[in-house]
Amino acid sequence: MVDMKNNRFRKDMMKNASESKLSKDKLQKRLKEEFQHAMGGVPAWAETKKRKTSSDDESEEDEDDLLQRTGNFISTSTSLPKGILKIKNCQHANAERPTTARISSVQFHPRAQVVMVAALDNAISLFQVDGKTNPKIQSIYLEKFPIYKACFSANGEEVLATSIHSKVLYVYDMLAGKLIPVHQVRGLKEKIVRSFEVSPDGSFLLINGVAGYLHLLSMKTKELIGSMKINGRVAASTFSSDSKRMYASSGDGEVYVWDVNSRKCLNRFVDEGSLYGLSIATSRNGQYVACGSNCGVVNIYNQDSCLQETNPKPIKAIMNLVTGVTSLTFNPTTEILAVASEEMKEAVRLVHLPSCTVFSNFPVIKKKTVSLVHTMDFSPRSGYFALGNEKGKALIYRLHHYSDF
Repeated sequence: MVDMKNNRFRKDMMKNASESKLSKDKLQKRLKEEFQHAMGGVPAWAETKKRKTSSDDESEEDEDDLLQRTGNFISTSTSLPKGILKIKNCQHANAERPTTARISSVQFHPRAQVVMVAALDNAISLFQVDGKTNPKIQSIYLEKFPIYKACFSANGEEVLATSIHSKVLYVYDMLAGKLIPVHQVRGLKEKIVRSFEVSPDGSFLLINGVAGYLHLLSMKTKELIGSMKINGRVAASTFSSDSKRMYASSGDGEVYVWDVNSRKCLNRFVDEGSLYGLSIATSRNGQYVACGSNCGVVNIYNQDSCLQETNPKPIKAIMNLVTGVTSLTFNPTTEILAVASEEMKEAVRLVHLPSCTVFSNFPVIKKKTVSLVHTMDFSPRSGYFALGNEKGKALIYRLHHYSDF
């Protein structure tokens, strides 16, 4: 039996006083009920068989297909204008479960109107995004496991989490309500597993190791496929949007491009002006690679030149930050690049693409609400932008140009 009454996360799920203890089966059923209630029914991605719809419902089916397709979503017919961004500050994502611990990860669910917030207080929480109250769906507490990073699987059915001082990788099965610890990956000799990336197609897991090693795992089996080595340490890594290539930024200021299938190095170049890299990101449409360095510069490259040239020149160097660029995120339509440094308060900027100019009205420096940014994400169709700071706040903003979540 599972104690409900004395657990601060489970007691909210009690329907009456007699439910002070529940069997594991009943608790799992209750978790599913809570999740489905918050979703307004079973979300499409949670159904094992796709509904068959009549011709009358074709428009609905098209909408479902659109929600499930990953790609270059454009919510409005016009492209995003530069200069001033129509943006509104909403209720904090985690207002229903406040914390003072640093937010280590904030991410929107790929197929449901849900945001995940993970922090150093050992908890991963899911909230329904409505911009007003953002009701809590559930929280998962990991004993003695301050979370370094948490991330949805590509299909949104799992949450993966690593800690700041452990080699255990936790996998939370959202449908079954099961928490599965992966204690040891055969062939992986890392003492601590922290930084990782999930490929956009959902096939691979890339773990950044020590001493310049990158480890490619199967997402399905969590088994090691192979390892790659770069000179110096691995500062950051990412996949291309088609999941065929991996990019790694090194502590020596170099960028390595690897082929996923053969695990061969396709190219290697120096990130212009960088002493050492801190962050790297690729755009959803396959056009750009952005590299953030210790000196506060973000170089935006054409992805083709990163593959073909030994000394590619950036399209534009963004110089609006003065401390190390620790976070980079493109929005799904490749019209905004969010850049941030966790080393200085209010050090976050939104860059318009393709003009490579910074939106002048974000953040509002006078208000000082942003503080130190540790993590950022855009919702699947760019309707929302979220960031997590060191004060335990997961801030959410509504981007009015985009009509959908």
